This record gives sequence, C-alpha cells and structure tokens, in this order.
Amino acid sequence: MKLTLGAFLTLDGVMQAPGARDEDLAGGFAHGGWQVPYFDEELLRIQNERFAKAEAFLLGRRTYEIFAAYWPKVTGKDNLIADRLNTLPKYVVSRTLRSADWRNSTLLAGDVVQQVTELKRRPGGELQIHGSGRLAQTLAAHGLIDEYRLWFYPVLLGSGQRLFDGTTTAALRLIEAQTTGSGAIAATYRPAGEVRYGSAV
Repeated sequence: MKLTLGAFLTLDGVMQAPGARDEDLAGGFAHGGWQVPYFDEELLRIQNERFAKAEAFLLGRRTYEIFAAYWPKVTGKDNLIADRLNTLPKYVVSRTLRSADWRNSTLLAGDVVQQVTELKRRPGGELQIHGSGRLAQTLAAHGLIDEYRLWFYPVLLGSGQRLFDGTTTAALRLIEAQTTGSGAIAATYRPAGEVRYGSAV
C-alpha cells in the first residue's frame, strides 16, 4: 500500500486544532479553528478527490478520538469523506487506548515502525494518514511516507504543534500545486532523497 499524509498547516508550520476552538487545547493552545475561515468549495473538491483514493486510514490517538467523536454522526452517501472514514479500515496507533470502538478500527500495539512497514507491504491502494502529527513525525523520520499532501494557509500563529519538528532532514519533490479562492495552497510532494547543499558564491 502507498502511505500518504494529509495535513493542514499554517505558514509557520502549525498543524494543531485547525477545525474548532476546543479541538485540541494541549499546551494551552488558544488558536483552535484557524482553518475554518478558509474553507470553500474548492477545498472540499480537492479533499474529496484525495479521500476517494483511500483504502484504509492510519491515525494517531488524538486524531482518532477527534474523528471518532465527529464523523460517525455525519451520515449519507452524498458525503464522500464521511462515507470513507466510517466504512473503511482504520488502524490506530496508541499506547494508552484499550479499545477502538469506531466501526472497522484496529489498535496497533508494539513497534509502530515495524507494524506500518508490514501494512505497506499489503496489496492495495492508499493507506492515508490525516493529521496525527506525532505519528507522522515518527514515520517521516524512518522514510515511510510515500507522499505528502499538505495544505498551506495564509496564517501565522507563532505557537502550537508543528508537523516538522526539526529532527528530520529530507529533500522533497513538488508533484502538484493548486490554489483556492480563499488563499489556501494544496501542494503534493514526494521524497527526493537526501538534502543537497551548495554555495551561491
């Protein structure tokens, strides 16, 4: 399976709590819901195109809890994102959860790198990560993410959890970039080996 990561980011790299004021208050984060003013039909279209490719999801504990509290309440075949999340397999990485009751959810215990590597060996289409910042950092550090689908928003917050925490170095290749009328940029990158260096003088 192909492992893809989808994440909403401010221009200073913050990914925490894009969807609601109280979505994730960890660390005293007071900027929840920063993405909502930029949500438009173009964003929804691109997100639908991306979710349509999913065959399974890989989620960290916090993202799983946020999703499980919201998406099962969204019903109807006309909502592609809800349909995919509510029906497809979900693999949840957590050291603290004792159960994952959302339909078709499986807890992954043990070595996450080993287990995700085994999932990737299975035949099929896309295994998608959405949000799940700490999990994404771990998998990126081990070179397991095949494609980064990142949304950049014209917002600076100065604090909050960042997707890239400064511990991983890698070169990426831009595959596609789209803009929305609200000023968001949807960019798709693939790994391109080690960082290359040079001199301008």
